[in-house]
Amino acid sequence: MTFKIYTRKGDDGKTGLIGGDRVAKHHIRVESYGTVDELNSHIGLVRSNISNTDEENILADIQNNLFTIGSYLASSAGSKMNLPEFHEESIQVIENEIDRLTATLPELKNFILPGATSQGAQAHIARCVCRRAERLVVHLSDIEEIEIFIIMYLNRLSDYLFTLARFLDMKFGGQEIPWIPRASK
Repeated sequence: MTFKIYTRKGDDGKTGLIGGDRVAKHHIRVESYGTVDELNSHIGLVRSNISNTDEENILADIQNNLFTIGSYLASSAGSKMNLPEFHEESIQVIENEIDRLTATLPELKNFILPGATSQGAQAHIARCVCRRAERLVVHLSDIEEIEIFIIMYLNRLSDYLFTLARFLDMKFGGQEIPWIPRASK
């Protein structure tokens, strides 16, 4: 028998969570794990444009962690399913990477505009999606119990993606573009 990608089970506007519950496709839980999935795709694009670098390996690890986080977010409250392990040391890995990259960068004296290089701009897009994922998960945590490491990881990941964007701009020959606010009237 061949596997079919379509099931028709979602035609009523609901989707199944791990554990069997069905919720509306616009449920905050679905929005949360859907945005984490979107983030994972953006990180995949960043990764595909910086192949053969140390950062590519870190991004692959991050993508795996995001899949794990997605499985936690896609699980019904009280689900008995065994989920992949998430190690809080993954947060420390990101912090170490932020410190490593920051040590190579000039001091940040202004807000910067994305766009110095396509690689850096894509990392900025991933950062923005990460921040949206974080906001959605925080909102979800107001309604249902969420593992705190998920919020911590997303918070740290957005900092990493900002630092990575600056690093990629430098690595690929771009000059940071400072934000120059217009004088108020």
